[in-house]
Amino acid sequence: MRYFAELSYLGKNYHGWQIQPNAISVQEVVQKSLSTILRKPIEIVAAGRTDAGVHASQMFIHFDTELELDSEVYCYKINALLPDDIVFHKIFQVNKEAHTRFDAIKRSYEYKILLGKSPFTTDTEWQINQQLNIDAMNQAAKYLLDFTDFKCFSRSKTDVRTYNCDITRAEFVLNGNQLVFHISADRFLRNMVRAIVGTLYAVGLGKIMPETIKEIINSKERSNAGASAPAHGLFLTEIIYPENIKNVNE
Repeated sequence: MRYFAELSYLGKNYHGWQIQPNAISVQEVVQKSLSTILRKPIEIVAAGRTDAGVHASQMFIHFDTELELDSEVYCYKINALLPDDIVFHKIFQVNKEAHTRFDAIKRSYEYKILLGKSPFTTDTEWQINQQLNIDAMNQAAKYLLDFTDFKCFSRSKTDVRTYNCDITRAEFVLNGNQLVFHISADRFLRNMVRAIVGTLYAVGLGKIMPETIKEIINSKERSNAGASAPAHGLFLTEIIYPENIKNVNE
């Protein structure tokens, strides 16, 4: 039987999601814990890969097992074994062909910026003490919805077949002194959100005009976009799947 599991994690102590030969990853910790609880080697597949230091308030994995899993019971067992910075929320059975990565129809990220300084959010917000023109940043962000090829915001060495993404939301929302960039799309390229935020940050500082974003995207050159924003401000927040992947016995 195939199961999906929903989990969240703080990325501070990990070198990203994907298993690495000489560094600890979220995937390695989760896979080992599941294998221990289910008493046989378990391989997991995630909805995506987060880079080192990036967090996820919602991530989905899938795995196969012959056991019938009660969500509450097994989440309790796994959470008892996992470190405090990784938490399982639910486990549910899905169709045997369901895939966490390929079946996702929408993904959303938030990038959190603190306009000021705080000792309490140094691991989860980019703290900026400069004045930003948020209206200009949002004007530039709107142009993202007019394009599909985002090679200019992609990591240079990547194995993707296409740089096309359908962005459906891109905006900054200010609440007090916290500025959050919300972005949703059908898919994202590696380093894409951090590259976008870094470029919009340059707009906010007045270093480039909002309209320049269009030229940067059309150039398809990563060197023309801004430096990537720090990893610790980025959260994977939502992954949407079609209803028909779920098993009726969920």
